[in-house]
Amino acid sequence: MFIKRMDDCVEITANDGCRLKEILHTDRDEIELPYSLAFARVEAGKATLPHSLAAQDEVYTILAGGGVMHIGAETADVTAGDTVHIPAGAEQWIENTSAEELTFAALVSPPWCEEDDILS
Repeated sequence: MFIKRMDDCVEITANDGCRLKEILHTDRDEIELPYSLAFARVEAGKATLPHSLAAQDEVYTILAGGGVMHIGAETADVTAGDTVHIPAGAEQWIENTSAEELTFAALVSPPWCEEDDILS
């Protein structure tokens, strides 16, 4: 059985500027998965930097807060309980327009890799 506690994960500032804890990644955990999973947060009034993942699809599930999701030329309001698919290669960023911290789970398939995470 594989169990990993979020409290044991080191928080980093990701390439796009959000605060992130990588929960599951095949390269760093003793588990083989076709995806990686992270917990991310964006402070009230802040936004991540526009970026794209060259070879990975990404899924955000908003856990708390709300904001505006940008994918290519499209924008949409998002709030807790919403799930968003971001196609590989699409420019994307998320703005926190709420008064509270915006938190979301980010699932990346195949697993995230630094060289495919490109700032716009």
